Amino acid sequence: MKNIAVFASGNGSNFQALLDSVQNGRLEANIRILVCDRPSAFVLERAKAAGIDSFVFSPRKFGGKEEYENLICEKLAEANIDWIVLAGYMRLLGPVLLSAYEGRIVNIHPSLLPAYPGKDAIGQALAAGANRTGVTVHFVDEGMDTGPAITQVEVPILDGETHESLQTKIQKVEHRLYPEVLQMLLNTQGESENGTKAGINLRFE
Repeated sequence: MKNIAVFASGNGSNFQALLDSVQNGRLEANIRILVCDRPSAFVLERAKAAGIDSFVFSPRKFGGKEEYENLICEKLAEANIDWIVLAGYMRLLGPVLLSAYEGRIVNIHPSLLPAYPGKDAIGQALAAGANRTGVTVHFVDEGMDTGPAITQVEVPILDGETHESLQTKIQKVEHRLYPEVLQMLLNTQGESENGTKAGINLRFE
């Protein structure tokens, strides 16, 4: 099975969904390490409870992104990481990680990208008066939520929708979708490595 590193900065609900999916067999992978840039983030408690190693760091204590990403790469190499999975990691990746794991870094975002990139995508959608938003799983590049989309699922915005109610609906989709897409990506990579055709349709309706 492939080894995954999850990067997260906050509560960690998607991290928990991935853990649960591994435990119930929906995601055939090993979550080897959590990388977190906020020492007070609750996701660290989730990792501790699950017996997952964590690497937590404070960016301000480093001379720059290259310095701490080199250290992260060392930790990932020690854990034999195959894929990086961003799950609420509130920091752009730099050239060090993007080069080391090119084509093997994915992210999930609570909108139908390219609409509402960046922070508080749910609030952005509500402020715009949109009647729909959704969830996008995409590969990661140097931009903010600009990498190629793998799949998208639409979520309707109803009259009277609140930030809390819309967030709950979106997270329900995220927690189902992310493990399924990751499993398909792992299957596709495995078929490629075995020399067989890897033409899997990753579009969800």
